[in-house]
Amino acid sequence: MKTPDPLAPLILALHDLVTWFRALKVKGVVIGGVAASLLGRPRLTHDVDALILMEREKWEGFIDSGKKFGFMPRIPKVINFAQLHRVFLMRHEPSALDIDISIGALPFEEEAIKRRRLVKLARVKIPLPTPEDLIIMKAVAHRPRDMADIESILETHSSVDEKYILKRVKEFSAALEMPEILKDLKTILKRKPLQPSP
Repeated sequence: MKTPDPLAPLILALHDLVTWFRALKVKGVVIGGVAASLLGRPRLTHDVDALILMEREKWEGFIDSGKKFGFMPRIPKVINFAQLHRVFLMRHEPSALDIDISIGALPFEEEAIKRRRLVKLARVKIPLPTPEDLIIMKAVAHRPRDMADIESILETHSSVDEKYILKRVKEFSAALEMPEILKDLKTILKRKPLQPSP
């Protein structure tokens, strides 16, 4: 008897998500634990987070079209919730995974999506933020697992553009009046591994 692949549901959900975005010409990136695992150390994640750009008048059509790709709202008033919180709470029925699709509004989010790169997992080409942009997102989210993810990304991408990262995080730190965001990131950057010699 064949052992089930623990990654199979995640790969299926990512495949269908990327196919859905492509079919509707939606610009976006996969973020969260999936992106951190692909750009840093693999870690267990039971959901998928994405960031997209989309005008308000397209929301209903986008949600309705998700059914064709296996995506259903996991709350009754998904559009109302999105108007308040700028996130679509969805479920990928075939894999039973929760999918949170954030709707970008900030210039940084637009830039991060423009700067995206494709990373292959199994046979799926997944749009991801650059390591720098994911580090910025994680620094602003600022939960313990986000800080651990930053360290993990730096282990595999030690030559990141620190100047760009610090500039962006400094802006968020000032806007949010959270100096600890910048302070804690600087601490992590100081102890990052040195870039190996060629």
